Amino acid sequence: MDPVTLWLLIGGIILAAFVVVGVVATRRRAALQRGRQTQALPGRGGGDGDGRSSTGTLTHPGTDEATGGSVVLEPELVPLDRPESRESRLLRLRRRLSGSDSSLSRGLLALLSRDRIDEDTWEDFEDTLITSDLGVGPTTELVTALRSKLRVDGVSDPLQARQILRDELVRLVDPTLDRTVHADRGDTPAVIMVVGVNGTGKTTTVGKMARVLVAEDKDVVLGAADTFRAAAADQLATWGDRVGVPTVRGSEGADPASVAFETVRAGIEQEVDVVLIDTAGRLHTKTGLMDELGKVKRVIERQAPVSEVLLVLDATTGQNGLTQARIFRDVVNITGIVLTKLDGSAKGGIVVQVQRELGVPVKLVGLGEGVDDLAPFDAEVFVDALLDA
Repeated sequence: MDPVTLWLLIGGIILAAFVVVGVVATRRRAALQRGRQTQALPGRGGGDGDGRSSTGTLTHPGTDEATGGSVVLEPELVPLDRPESRESRLLRLRRRLSGSDSSLSRGLLALLSRDRIDEDTWEDFEDTLITSDLGVGPTTELVTALRSKLRVDGVSDPLQARQILRDELVRLVDPTLDRTVHADRGDTPAVIMVVGVNGTGKTTTVGKMARVLVAEDKDVVLGAADTFRAAAADQLATWGDRVGVPTVRGSEGADPASVAFETVRAGIEQEVDVVLIDTAGRLHTKTGLMDELGKVKRVIERQAPVSEVLLVLDATTGQNGLTQARIFRDVVNITGIVLTKLDGSAKGGIVVQVQRELGVPVKLVGLGEGVDDLAPFDAEVFVDALLDA
């Protein structure tokens, strides 16, 4: 082979290699951008404050603003996180709770450690249960059942007594309740509204839920309908960016119902599995704001049914949390509870009491500040962890 032909052959190989690398890089960049879009939606003033139109729904990059009217804000591309599996989260739940020092676990330990259970022991135990937010009714049920089985039946073996206590606690927490977060797509995406008062960790919970759903291989879109708290939309978009989930948002002070409506429309158009709507942390004592929350739900249901309305409660608030729960239940028909801050400082009994009060199950629990510290609630895992504490 003459030198000219050899050099032409080498040059052709090098050129082909550059073309292949370029095509792969371009496709990868386009895929990342499609999965990480954040859209600006209209505020009450009809614009986004910098002179650009901001109407329309979530679109792919390259949408013609003159025809589609969309503005797509693309966040900085960063490596995507890999969320933990359900099994890993359940292990974390047991580990965190068994390492806690709540008043409920201390009371259980005191009862099991007594060589002789007298009347004073029962009174102390009953007081501990009530102060752990278990509630008077459940406390009376538990103490009555334990008195009967430990004293009347003559149970003296510590291991047998422990098993009886475990069985009664599991019964109170009620493993028969459906704790499934209904996030399966039907004819339209599953729509999950997340509600709650300020300071319960609601926006963080929505972000963590997105991670859980991504770990289950679901396509998700987030709706930043909390338009009153400064930087709430930015916070939610940051959570979405970490796992490649887009966020639909409006300008500060935009109509929350409008943002929710556009989010559901985007989810339908993009054929996603789940739409997660973060609502404002409205105070349960403000009638106008509660009415607005009902409006958000009604507007969403013009396009798709709401699959879940999850109320986020701070597990450390006790009776005040129950007051909040009652009001939200009456306004938007709560389907499940997410208990945050159940990481050792909470009293634990609130799980039983809030379920009794609302007639709906605790479905998820927040265990700490980590990005994957949101676990499915399991009655038996919860009770075993308390007894191991």
